Amino acid sequence: MLQPILHYGCHFLLPLFVALIWFKAQWKTAYIIMILGLLIDLDHLLADPIFNPNRCSINFHPLHTYYAIGIYLILLIPKKTRLIGLGLTIHIIADVVDCSFM
Repeated sequence: MLQPILHYGCHFLLPLFVALIWFKAQWKTAYIIMILGLLIDLDHLLADPIFNPNRCSINFHPLHTYYAIGIYLILLIPKKTRLIGLGLTIHIIADVVDCSFM
């Protein structure tokens, strides 16, 4: 029961917390941009089966590989790509939390 709460809490509440603390003036825009990090889950459509509750996404799906994660971390550096990088990195953190329960 705790696993889905933590997983989806990280996906939706952690970006909200980050937006409210560090992007106060534009928190709604920051939150939406970070939530768009969920789009990397489209790579789950390439897997067979598409959903497997016992599969860890990290280093299995193309947009969840260590190489992709490295790119997400690099996106944190320039100010222009920071929100995108935060959204993608927070998404990966949520997936790591999920994998830790397996």
